[in-house]
Amino acid sequence: MPYVSSFRNTLARVGPGALAGLLAAFAALAAAELAAGLARPAAGPVTVVGGAVVDLAPAAVKDFAVRTFGEDDKDALRLGILFLLALSAAGLGVLSLRHLRAGAAGVLLFGAVGAAAALSRPDAAGLGDALPSLAGAAAGAATLCFLVARRAGAPPDGPAGSGRGDWNRRGFLTAAAATAGAAASAGALGRTLADRHGQDAAASRNALVLPPPASPAPALPAGARLKVPGISPFTTPTRDFYRVDTALAVPRIDAGTWRLRIHGEGVTRPRTLTLGELLARPLVERDITLTCVSNEVGGPYTGTARWLGVPLADLLREAGVRPPSQGGRSDQLVARSADGMTLGSPVEELMDGRDAMLAVGMNGEPLPFDHGFPARMLVPGLYGYVSACKWITDMELTSFDAYDPYWVRRGWARRAPVKTQSRIDTPKPFARPAAGPVTVAGVAWAQRRGIIRVEVRIDDGPWQDADLAAPTGADTWRQWTYRWEAAPGGHTLTVRATDGTGRVQTEERTRTVPDGASGRHSVFVTVPQTTGRPARGPAGAPPRPPDNRTAVQPSLKE
Repeated sequence: MPYVSSFRNTLARVGPGALAGLLAAFAALAAAELAAGLARPAAGPVTVVGGAVVDLAPAAVKDFAVRTFGEDDKDALRLGILFLLALSAAGLGVLSLRHLRAGAAGVLLFGAVGAAAALSRPDAAGLGDALPSLAGAAAGAATLCFLVARRAGAPPDGPAGSGRGDWNRRGFLTAAAATAGAAASAGALGRTLADRHGQDAAASRNALVLPPPASPAPALPAGARLKVPGISPFTTPTRDFYRVDTALAVPRIDAGTWRLRIHGEGVTRPRTLTLGELLARPLVERDITLTCVSNEVGGPYTGTARWLGVPLADLLREAGVRPPSQGGRSDQLVARSADGMTLGSPVEELMDGRDAMLAVGMNGEPLPFDHGFPARMLVPGLYGYVSACKWITDMELTSFDAYDPYWVRRGWARRAPVKTQSRIDTPKPFARPAAGPVTVAGVAWAQRRGIIRVEVRIDDGPWQDADLAAPTGADTWRQWTYRWEAAPGGHTLTVRATDGTGRVQTEERTRTVPDGASGRHSVFVTVPQTTGRPARGPAGAPPRPPDNRTAVQPSLKE
């Protein structure tokens, strides 16, 4: 067994070094976590490096990641960073067995990269943000030196193969165990301190009582909510509402310290508002459907909630802002988030009479942290990446020519009205419904235009009208159902909608970049034969594949 023997010899040679490197990385992350907990949790190295990766990654890489991992894309990114760090650490540990200074320098280099990433973040709070990465690097380098020294019975730079460099198993394993325990304790303490930073924010949210709206949402008409198994509910539960953003660590902002600044070109009366001042204003309550620009055809990144907030047009007029159609000097409002995100909204649309608002409530409660507490923007009819700034802290009036926000700099359109779309919620792709009556159902949306018709086609047959739920307004989606007499075989079900202007949803298939996906949603289902014979498609043809019309996953924009 020469290969087995060779492998064992190799493992005996490099194993201790790899383990030393991994433990050094663990100690570095734990020390960095502790330092971030003492200073600012958002400056932790995994968070800042992950944010830098998101910013630097090409659009194709981002789209691949979100199509592959969906809502778990941030967790996948963290795991990817930790995996690469582990590989690098193991390599540096092996290198340190012969060249300790080089290995330690490699650890310090990783710390420098983390510090640079922290200082480059748009929400950086100053030089102090570099300290967690630097502290972690120092702890990692010291740990590596300590463990490599324990591997031998004497200083680690002793000549290889000499008695001074022989494998000291007991001493090394004792040191490794002690290192792991100390690192775990430091990491746990750091996590506890980080959690305490958010406790004041959580307490401020729990204590917040939303005032009743001066303009309540209109009552939903009878028949607006269809109770069909599998259909999306008219109002999306808050826990199920989609979340799309680039924040690896969700900002947790104390409502008592939050401020919103309104300034910029054309602002004759700049203002800084507190949450209390916002809540003292007349609030409006509206049912509004939001949609993410990265929602593929048939995708899940759209939802309806009952929002409570302050009309944006009122705030802007009080600041002296006029829309371009009335001689205003600015045509873009740049909204900035607490995490440094920038979104650009057209001023004309913000002030044209639609229910654009600075929202403070969602489905009867203060905004959850995931959805922007204490305040966020939303503008009916515009995709979220140009209108739905969460954790908003700043609104600057400027022009589209003068400034490109985050996603525009990455190739997305400056202006992004929501496209007419429809979706089949039930039956699901590749379902096997029984022959006979089958309820096909779903939702359709065209914010600011509304939905006046939905049609369903079975295979290549004629378009048939679906039954629509009662209308609730132009800014919400509309549920629909269609009764299908399902015959045995494979079938493709396709849906299309017509918006309030009379325009039929296009069948032209486009991807999400640069201004949202288009095309018609289809699902492929198989109705089993009652005789036990293999199910076949129309006219005896084999079942047709779903031609990729059901693959949907989210991305990093809202």
